[in-house]
Parts: sequence; structure tokens; C-alpha cells
Amino acid sequence: MFQHLLVPLDGSELAEVALPLATAVAKKFHSQITLISAVHLPYYIGDGLDFVTLYDTMSQSEESESKAYLQRKQEVLMAQGLDVDFHVVVGEPPADAILHVIDEWGIDTIVMSTHGRGGLMRWVFGSVADKVLRNATVPVLLARVVPQQMEMAGDVTSDEAVA
Repeated sequence: MFQHLLVPLDGSELAEVALPLATAVAKKFHSQITLISAVHLPYYIGDGLDFVTLYDTMSQSEESESKAYLQRKQEVLMAQGLDVDFHVVVGEPPADAILHVIDEWGIDTIVMSTHGRGGLMRWVFGSVADKVLRNATVPVLLARVVPQQMEMAGDVTSDEAVA
């Protein structure tokens, strides 16, 4: 356990709250970290070729932005002496993408954040963390976000990050 960590990131401050936890675990256990981002645009029923072209362009743009974002995070973590790679998965909803790569990539632990919504809010918005937690075949470490952490999240992968 803790040899290969999967850290899902979507570009949000919320998701980045998991990075200090993943960093601390990786430093303690000399783990490899794989960052993942899932690009999934909702399906739309469109009319005509213009719509298909627009949809494809949106998908390619999201993929490029995700790659650039993950590369920046990778560079910061590697500067701290960590073994880090990244992948962008296109086409699947985030929870499904996370669950599908566990065996293929040899992941033994998932480290991710959760906003901690419950009741009606979770029912309305769903929860990637909840689906991953309930269906993963490996341990899942959840970093729950509290409002104070959201303010600090932009700095969690800086060179001064505490591990």
C-alpha cells in the first residue's frame, strides 16, 4: 500500500486540498504519484455539422487546458523530489475514469478531496468522491475541505508546502 498514489484533480481549489496529503504520504513511503484529470463534456443532441465541430473543439480545448494544468502541478511536485506523472482521460465521467484506471496503472491508493456535502445537496449534485469510495478496489484517502482550507488551497503545492 502507498506505493502508487492516484490523485484526481479537476483544476479547482477543492480538488487541490488533497495535494498536501498526497505529498506527505509520498514523501513518507517514497510513493509514485499519478495525477489524473477527466475531461467529460455532457452529451448534447445537436443539429448540424456546426454543432459537432463546436463540441469537438470544446473537448480538445478542455483536454489541452487539463494537460497544461497537470503539467504545472507535476513540475511543482517534482521540484520537491517526488516521482510524478500525469494523464488526462477523455470521454468518461470523472468517477468512472478514476475507477477504470486503478488496475491498468497499478494504483494501490487513491488520494482525493471531498466537499462533504450531504443530504439533498449530494443528491442534487452527486459526488465523485462518494462513487469512488463506494466502488474502488483500493483504499481511498479523503481530504475533507473546510472553508479555511479553500483560502489556502492555491498555495498547497508551492515550494513552501509543508509535508
